[in-house]
Amino acid sequence: MNVEEVLAGVALRGILETAIARREVSGLAYDSRRVRQDFLFFAFQGSKLDGTEFARDALEKGASAVVSELARPENFTGAWIEAEHGRRALAVASRNFYKRPDERVHFTGITGTNGKTTTSFLIESILREAGFVTGLIGTIEYRLAGKRRDAPNTTPESLDTMEFAAELERRGGSHLISEISSHALALGRVFGFHFHTAVFTNLTRDHLDFHKTMEDYAAAKRLLFFPEGAAAPDWAVLNRGDDVSVAMANERSRLVWYGVSGDAQLRAENISTGFDGLRFDLWYEGAKQPMESALAGRINVLNILAASGAALSYGIDFETIARGVAACRSVPGRFERIDCGQPFLVAVDYAHTDDALRNVIGVAREMTRGRLITLFGCGGDRDRTKRPLMGMAAGELSDFVVLTSDNPRSEDPLDIINDALVGLRRFDTPHVAEPDRAKAIRIALEKACEGDVVLIAGKGHEPYQVLKGRTIHFDDREMAREILRSLGYE
Repeated sequence: MNVEEVLAGVALRGILETAIARREVSGLAYDSRRVRQDFLFFAFQGSKLDGTEFARDALEKGASAVVSELARPENFTGAWIEAEHGRRALAVASRNFYKRPDERVHFTGITGTNGKTTTSFLIESILREAGFVTGLIGTIEYRLAGKRRDAPNTTPESLDTMEFAAELERRGGSHLISEISSHALALGRVFGFHFHTAVFTNLTRDHLDFHKTMEDYAAAKRLLFFPEGAAAPDWAVLNRGDDVSVAMANERSRLVWYGVSGDAQLRAENISTGFDGLRFDLWYEGAKQPMESALAGRINVLNILAASGAALSYGIDFETIARGVAACRSVPGRFERIDCGQPFLVAVDYAHTDDALRNVIGVAREMTRGRLITLFGCGGDRDRTKRPLMGMAAGELSDFVVLTSDNPRSEDPLDIINDALVGLRRFDTPHVAEPDRAKAIRIALEKACEGDVVLIAGKGHEPYQVLKGRTIHFDDREMAREILRSLGYE
């Protein structure tokens, strides 16, 4: 392809010179380290680094031209193409370069504050049960035709997604499931993509350090359902129990409303939940299907319904949906149980918002015959306003609370803890503050007795902890097992 073909549909700030338009393009890159001969390089303005700093490096490595929304640097001798929006330009160019795989591979996008990861795992499990070769892009990991890859971002740059989809197609894949973050939508990482199915889970307070207001946060989520530069999704699967869903209902999509209320098209009835998981009846258009799942808690009823709605959009029958749900036995870091033979339940969960913490505490409460011990922390360099709210959630719903560090990043862990204590101290719940997360986990586990539940919340699947100036290996699951063994459990 040449430059003109790759940039077809990209909003440029000037006329593309004929000599540049005819240059061959052998690849695309937004990281100068990946540039090869005749690549088209996309330079972004980052939060810390200016993409123009790397443009000369890209040119030296053989880039045919640079595309950017930034002004041409002084004394830059190579071809510089100004676009109206850098990441949107990359998204359109990536789609062109890889011959629009989203027109042949069915894209399912899942957005919302909580539940995206579990819903994505359930959808993939159902699709695989139906015999499809799938790809998965999400918070925990990427999977391509059953092969696992590390997940650098919940939603990668558009170039990475299109390259992934093209490779999936070459391997006989037909369905790509992707968590779509609000950051990705706002920044244009999926601009112009066609989604066969878009799923909305819920909207609760999060990411206000980036979006500033809940209205802006909701508006970013809405872009999946009312996309700029693309047609509306063929199907939209929406949560009847979340008021924000109304704003996601695009009449150009076929709508499936799910929930536990009588006005939901796809609904759950006769819900039974316990230590061994869930049972309920799934209803859709007058037909009933008994469902069983190893996933715990009523919150997972909604995740299963959302996944079932996506499966229905692909014409999958009820019995296959039920088998696919049953086959998804667990999701890493989502109420993941740690069993070393101890007489109390230990679960690790990713809950890092007040709503998610309330939900997972509710799951734990359903299972405990004794006390509920909750350990949590709040992330540094993120929205401070949710910290006291998380403290309130833990204090109101737990019997004992251990407040500790999460990923403090550049902040002082004690400052973060003090913010959360404002909410926690509104209740008389016994608690202790310990900034060392390993020591905090030991305190929680040593406090537990037979029949109790210990909930270790905040980091879930993460195998690291981000401190000021460094990142260390730290996995809540590994630490819990190590401490339980030191206490004599095997």
